[in-house]
Amino acid sequence: MQGALTRYRTIAWIVGVVLILLVVIGMPLKYLGDNPVVVETVGPFHGFLYMVYLVATFDLARRVHWPFSRMVLVMLSGTIPFLSFWAERKVTKNWVPSAAPEPALSK
Repeated sequence: MQGALTRYRTIAWIVGVVLILLVVIGMPLKYLGDNPVVVETVGPFHGFLYMVYLVATFDLARRVHWPFSRMVLVMLSGTIPFLSFWAERKVTKNWVPSAAPEPALSK
C-alpha cells in the first residue's frame, strides 16, 4: 500500500504543477498573446499525465477500499488548479490508514 501511496503522491504533484503551468502561462499566452505554442505542447502532456493520475488514484483507492464517491472526487481534483495539492494532503493525512501518524502513547 505504501508504494501505491507514493505513486499517487508523486503523480498528483506532477499533474498539479503541469496544470498550473497550462492555466497560468499557456492560456494567457494563447488568448491574450495569440501564441498557442504552450497550450499545444503542455496540453497533451497534461492529458497523458492525467490518465496516469487516474490509474494511480484507482490503484490506491482499490488497495485502501475507498467508497466509489471518494475515488471519483480525488480523481476530479486533478482537473482544477491547486486542488490536486489539497487532495494529496487530505489523502495522505486522513484517507490512508497506514500513512496517518500514530498518536503518542501516554503513560
